[in-house]
Order: sequence, then C-alpha cells, then structure tokens
Amino acid sequence: MTSYNINKFAVIGAGNMGSGIAQKIATEGFKVVLVDLDDEKVARGIGIIETMLDQAVKRKVFLPAQADAILANIDGTSDWSKLSDVDLVIEAVFENMDVKKSVFSRLSEICKPTCILGTNTSSFLVKELVDSVSNPERLVGLHYFFHPAKNRLVEVIGHATTSDDVYRAAWASQEAIGKTPIYSADAPGFVVNRYFVPWVNEGVRLLGEDVANIATIEWAAKKAFNVGMGPFELMNVTGVPISFHAATSLGDQLGDFYYPGQALKNFCETGGASWPLDGEVDESKYQTIADRLLGATFYVAAQLVEEDVASALETDIGARVGLRWPKGPFELLNDYGLEKSRDLAKAVIANYDLELPKMLQELDYKAAALETISSCSNGEVTDIWFQRPDSMNALNPKTFMQFDAKLTAAQLAQKPSILRANGKAFVAGADIKFFVDALEANNYPAIGDFAAHGQKVFATLAGNDYASVTRAQGLCLGGGAELALATDWIVASPKMMIGFPETGIGIFPGLGGTQRLPRRVGLPLAKYLLYTGQLLNAKQALEIGLVDAVSPFAELDATCLEWAQKTDYRQTEIEDIEPHNNWTEIWNFFGNNTIDQILSGEADALGNAMLEKAIHKMGQKSYHALKMCEVLLHEGAPLPLKHALELESRDLQTAFEHADALEGLSAMLDGRRPQFEQVASV
Repeated sequence: MTSYNINKFAVIGAGNMGSGIAQKIATEGFKVVLVDLDDEKVARGIGIIETMLDQAVKRKVFLPAQADAILANIDGTSDWSKLSDVDLVIEAVFENMDVKKSVFSRLSEICKPTCILGTNTSSFLVKELVDSVSNPERLVGLHYFFHPAKNRLVEVIGHATTSDDVYRAAWASQEAIGKTPIYSADAPGFVVNRYFVPWVNEGVRLLGEDVANIATIEWAAKKAFNVGMGPFELMNVTGVPISFHAATSLGDQLGDFYYPGQALKNFCETGGASWPLDGEVDESKYQTIADRLLGATFYVAAQLVEEDVASALETDIGARVGLRWPKGPFELLNDYGLEKSRDLAKAVIANYDLELPKMLQELDYKAAALETISSCSNGEVTDIWFQRPDSMNALNPKTFMQFDAKLTAAQLAQKPSILRANGKAFVAGADIKFFVDALEANNYPAIGDFAAHGQKVFATLAGNDYASVTRAQGLCLGGGAELALATDWIVASPKMMIGFPETGIGIFPGLGGTQRLPRRVGLPLAKYLLYTGQLLNAKQALEIGLVDAVSPFAELDATCLEWAQKTDYRQTEIEDIEPHNNWTEIWNFFGNNTIDQILSGEADALGNAMLEKAIHKMGQKSYHALKMCEVLLHEGAPLPLKHALELESRDLQTAFEHADALEGLSAMLDGRRPQFEQVASV
C-alpha cells in the first residue's frame, strides 16, 4: 500500500496552462479544484475551458453531455481552504521564483502532509523550491506542454530528496490522466526545452546574421525536420516573450550559446506580438539553414544525454510526443550518421567555448543507439518497457526482434518479468502500415515471417518457473491483446480497454488470439469478442476472466508485483469455463448459433439490446474473416494449445491473400469504412 493514492487534484493558476491542465484532469474523470487569487481570475480560467469545450463539441470530439460532465468535475474557486483534502496539487503560476515560493509556502500550510506538491515550472530547477515546502520529499516537477489539454507529454522531475514513493505516485497519476510521462533529471531546460529552445534560437540567429529572411527560415526548418511549423510561427503560437524568457533562463544557467539571439531581443523591445511570416522563399539557402538547425539540435541532445538528464530514447519520445516531430534528435542523428552529425554540431558551437559531447567526439554508436523496447532490473522483477507511445506501441518486425532479445535476457536473469508500456496504449495491435506495404508489394513471406516470429516469442512467455505479467494500463488491442493473453497474468488499470478488431479489417487474430482467448473466457465469449470486435472495459474483462485483476494506478505496480510472485498457473479446460451471471445470454446465443444462423436472422436475439448490437457489428465485418475465425475456434478447441496455434499459421496466408485483407487494412490507414468483397449481411 502507498500513502499517495491520488484521486483528487488541484491546479494553482487559472491562466492558459493552468486551465488546460485542469481541463485534461477533468476530462479523464477526476475531480479537480482550480484555484487563483480572486474570483475574476478564476472566472477567466473557467471561461477558457468552456471555450475549448465548445470548440470540441463543434468538432464532434465531445458530445454536449460529455462537455457538461467535464465542467462538472472542475471546482473553480479563490478559496484556498478547499485544498485541504486534495491528493496532488500542481502549481502553474507565471515564471517568477518569489511568487512560486509564496505559493508553495501557502500550500504547505493548507494541504495535508501526504498531498504531493507539483510544479509546472519550465525555467527553474525543482530543488530551488525545496526550502519553501514542508515535507520536501513530496515535491516533484510536472512539466506540461502546450496545449496541456491536448498535448500528452509531461516531464516528471524529482530532486535530491524526492521520495521514491512520491515519484512513482506522481508518474502513475500522469498515466491516470492520459499523459505520456518521461523521466528528466532536475537540470536546466529539463529534456525537451533543453534542445527545443536552442533550435528556435538558432533560427533567430540565422535571421540576425542576415543568412535568410523569416519566410525562408520557416520553409527550410519545416522541410529539414518534416514539421508543420518553423521556429518563428511556433514563437507566435506560444508567445514570443516566453521564448525570450526561456532562452535567457537557459543562458543564465548554461552559458552564452543558449542566450537569446539579438534579433529576438530587438523584437521583444519593440513590443511586437507576432513575427511576420510572409515573404519570398530563397530555396538556395536551404542547406545552410538545415545544417545550422540540425547542428544545434545534435549538440544539445548529445550533451543532455551525456549529463544523464535523460536517455536518448526519452529525448526522442519527448520530441515525437511533445513537439510532434516525426523523428527525434537521435533518430535524425542516426539518419545523418555520427560523423556528419559531429561536423554539423562542431560548426554550430565553433564561436563558443564549448566541447563536443564524447558521443560525438568518439563517434560512440552505442550511445546513440535507439531501442523502442527497454528493460531494467527492478528489485525482484525485470521490467520490459514498450516505448513507442506516439505509435501506440504497435508491433512490427523490429519490435519483435528487440522484444525477443529483452525477453531472453530477462528469462536468463531468472526473475519474473512485467511487461509495461509508455503512453495511452499498452500495445494497440500490429503496425498496419507494415502489413499494407507487404501486401502491396506482393510480399506475403514478410507477413508470414513476422507472424511466425511473434508466435515463437509469445510461446516462451507463459508456464515458466518465473511468471510473466502484463501491466495493461490503456488500450490493449489486436496483437497487443494477444501479447497479453500469452503472459501468465494480466493486471489491468481502470483505464484499460481490450478488444480484437481483426475481423473488421479483413483478417483473423494470427498471434494466438483464436486459441488462447477461448482458453481464458470460454468458446462462446471468444466467438462474441472475435466476431464483433467489441471493446471491453476493465470491469467487464475481469467479470469474464479475460484479466486477472484490476487495480488503481497508484497500486498498479504493487499489484503487478504480487501477481509476478504467483506460479499456480491456470489449468482450466475450455469445457470447464462457466459464464459470469451478467454474460449468460451472450454465452448462450454465441454458444448455440453459427455465424450463418446469426447473419441470416435464424438466430433470435429475443429483443436483447446487447445481442442486437452484436449482430449489427457482425454485419459490418468481413464475412471471409468471420468464417475463418469460426473454423479456427472449433478446430482448435479440442487440441493441445501448441497444436491449436499451428492452425493459425496454417491459415494465415489464406487470410492475407484474400482481397478483404488489403481493403480492410488500407481502410484503417485511410480512416474510412472498408468495402469488403464478401460483406457479412444480416
């Protein structure tokens, strides 16, 4: 158990950042107190949230009732006494150290001793606030990114005396509100701003040196980094004075290279609101601009990793999630090669008294290596992390290779393993683009090899001397659900959603889903889930035995550890599984009727709304995929699991070579409804 079970939040400061943080917390179903100095400021903050929600309703992101529910979760007030029972309070006032210290001194008096105190500072070190806080072990940095209601990234920063329990609870709280947390040391700029601010500033220097005009710098930056906005447009969006303040703060702490360029100083002195972005683009300046921006990024990213501010992987996740760059600094660095990257970085810092990071001096390829799956020993267990949050941790051949290596090492360590993931998904299936590319190239063997490797790796997960546990904290779909099924135990967060969407994209689950699922939940419910693609929440999954436990985020790690110690693995035969009372009608309907009986209308739903919905869903699936599932389920049920899994491998090529597969997979990529060759009809 932990003393830091976070259910109620508070945000101090109802400006753009504070109101956005509060909105995100409320959107995820938590109560949040939004506090400012007076009722007028509070009303402004609530007004910002109402405007954002109105826009979301118009874009059909939320239904009106959902927007109303979000607002109902927010208690806007100037009465600080309402903070007495909150579990986590996040300071989001403007960047003035005296003001922040005053806020934390006041919070220390009002909040309970087990309330975690978080600061959203972007310019100061967390440790600078320690003297203002009673019980400083509960102080953490939680650095959100604009707009915090939409941007998923948050940097979680401890200081020298932050307790491990507090840090873990703060991290878990960010998962609970749908954020993607990354680790950062308590260092200037933390992770993302450490290289992003110099990236912006290098654009300013290019302007100040008359290398090119703003329009050309914007065009070149967008082309070189494949991004939607260049440095000047980004300054306009986030606020030019904020960029000046951020660069000044970094310069004060890290030296002249980080100080704002003269053009930025001059512009701020004029009081201008936004940089003018229009002008003629001089394409001949592209390489000069690209080299400077890349060189600045490579130097700073390599330096922050050398200083142990964050890993190369976390640095890249920060760029992809927080900045929405398609590639992070180290992926770009590896694309260019260490020698070229070294030369670009060296040229950028030539006029400053700086040394190249050792990674670039020594061309250390290992230091720049990127793995999307990481592992670490965590006391009694080995944690294996899926780290592609921007791709919802989708599985592809590279992922399987890395997972295979990490899993083998974990098993050699003779410890239980816990499969974890960063982001809103555990694993949201296989990489659809990989399948489409292979099919369009008429390269089925690539898909066959992928599935065969996946089957081989999954087969090693369960029934060993040391247990494997899936920590299913979010979306668990398709291949991700099959991965979870392959482990000994599945522990879910309240936010987990699990399902098997394959028949809706023209294929069947080919990594064990047609065989392991009925051995977990029984043949009738396996049919229901595979035929309809219905998503289940954590409570429903627990009812039918699809997961073994559901735990709040604050207790999720401890619960996973408890299950990791178990080796009394389930030995249930399919015929011994009985349905939960809430599922008997679904069980009987799918247990007693074939696909053709259901789709023809011969099977009577008897007015059951859940069954009527299920039949409707089946009518939208690929008939060919449904029939393949039906055959595999019945043929595999009486067989030992090992032999049953071989049936999937036998039929996989038939599924993928059918026209419905390419159509269904392509439709998913295109965001449209598929037009199957063999449409299931009711």
